[in-house]
Amino acid sequence: MEVIFLLIAISLVLAVTFLILFFKAMKGGQFEDDYTPSIRILFENQPKKPIKNPSPKPESNE
Repeated sequence: MEVIFLLIAISLVLAVTFLILFFKAMKGGQFEDDYTPSIRILFENQPKKPIKNPSPKPESNE
């Protein structure tokens, strides 16, 4: 019977912790933009231009 009380206490602590983290994420604006992720798949990614390597610098033999 004591184990049940321990498990209930642990589950309540976890539930309150997740609730606090959820409200902190809501206040931080994490869930503000729900439109952009849904349309991002519709746009094709433009291929990036390859980066040209600069000419190698001559090594100095000192």
